[in-house]
Amino acid sequence: MAKSKTAFVCGECGAEFPRWQGQCSECKEWNTVTEIRLAPASGSSRNSRFSGYAGTQGNQVQTLDEVSLSELPRINSGFTELDRVLGGGMVTGSAILIGGNPGAGKSTLLLQVMCGLASRMKTLYVTGEESLQQVAMRAQRLGLPRDQLRMLSETSVEQICHVAREEKPAVVVIDSIQVMHVAEVQSSPGTVSQVREAAAQLTRFAKQQGVIMLMVGHVTKDGALAGPKVLEHCIDCSIMLDGANDSRFRMLRSHKNRFGAVNELGVFAMTETGLKEVSNPSAIFLSRGEEQTTGSVVMIIWEGTRPLLVELQALVDYSQLGNPRRVTVGLEQNRLSMLLAVLHRHGGLQMADQDVFVNVVGGVRVEDTSADLALLLALVSSFRDKALPQELVVFGEVGLSGEIRPVPSGQERLMEAAKHGFTRAIIPWANRPKQSPPGMEVIAVKKLEEALEAL
Repeated sequence: MAKSKTAFVCGECGAEFPRWQGQCSECKEWNTVTEIRLAPASGSSRNSRFSGYAGTQGNQVQTLDEVSLSELPRINSGFTELDRVLGGGMVTGSAILIGGNPGAGKSTLLLQVMCGLASRMKTLYVTGEESLQQVAMRAQRLGLPRDQLRMLSETSVEQICHVAREEKPAVVVIDSIQVMHVAEVQSSPGTVSQVREAAAQLTRFAKQQGVIMLMVGHVTKDGALAGPKVLEHCIDCSIMLDGANDSRFRMLRSHKNRFGAVNELGVFAMTETGLKEVSNPSAIFLSRGEEQTTGSVVMIIWEGTRPLLVELQALVDYSQLGNPRRVTVGLEQNRLSMLLAVLHRHGGLQMADQDVFVNVVGGVRVEDTSADLALLLALVSSFRDKALPQELVVFGEVGLSGEIRPVPSGQERLMEAAKHGFTRAIIPWANRPKQSPPGMEVIAVKKLEEALEAL
């Protein structure tokens, strides 16, 4: 009997060490190194585990011009928003990891997708957390067809691959990867070693058999995917389904995609009959009242391959504290501090004794630097107690010297704003269009002072 070996792996970055240590020397995190037990290094087992990981059947060396450039076939999921996040559909032979908070709707979304695909192709839904009766009851509650979707209740990766070879499905769902286990690894399911080996075997099976593998992943209390970081490295696409408990809207965002753009955003609404697509996401983020309010402005951000109109609110009030508060919801707090310094230096407005609160309406997380100019104008509006026009939209990046820098896809942003009835826009000078959209006044500025004068 072959002797089992152990290794010490960091749960954050996946780095391996010969012995345990308190701090990972790669990612500098503390108490993340855990011991795992490796499978026996027998000859046949070793060759089967590591050969053809990327789906190749041979070891021939080729030049780049000999590689086939034919486009990989894609399968439509039945949801336009999901296909958008995946880059145009699901690629045959790809491994997709879907994460999200408990109750976000991961299993509901996949059940809706699989019931729709079952009428067009052979599918297999593997559940390891719920019983078959629980899944059937959910499908009945959602009003989904149940006569063609093939179901399997199993947690053994070897048994799942055996059944999949016999069934020959085109799409397989694994719900979830944290409860799957590999017989060769002598540790409990959910540990670093089990999750890593289970994901590696399922990914290898998907590439060798040409099967689309959809794996559900749990998240930690910090919002990151549970398990080793190598889990996100071995799969082809990683998407997250986010949504606050008090909101009916769910945001599907791509963090990694080998077959499409990252940071793509899809919006769904949770209803009694499951998740419904939101074809016009800008409409749900622009639920503004008829009355003009100070500190409110509409900005145009770029998410993946499309523009989104989002309302930004700012509140500036005199602080009774020695250290005024800087609170942001949906924006980076460090960027707010930087822009306040730019506003003081180049705009002549001192807010050192003011509490500043910033909120992005709708629960959207904005990482686009084009929100800088909109944030500054909202702060000035609240500080001066002067409302901005409701038909105004703003975008542009602000530099440390007060210059307004251009942002990508300026023309597309203006066209999206014109579709929603906005008639005035303040944009960077370098993004000025050759011809403004019909009925829209475009104000192009080079410096922060010019933008403040345009208010």
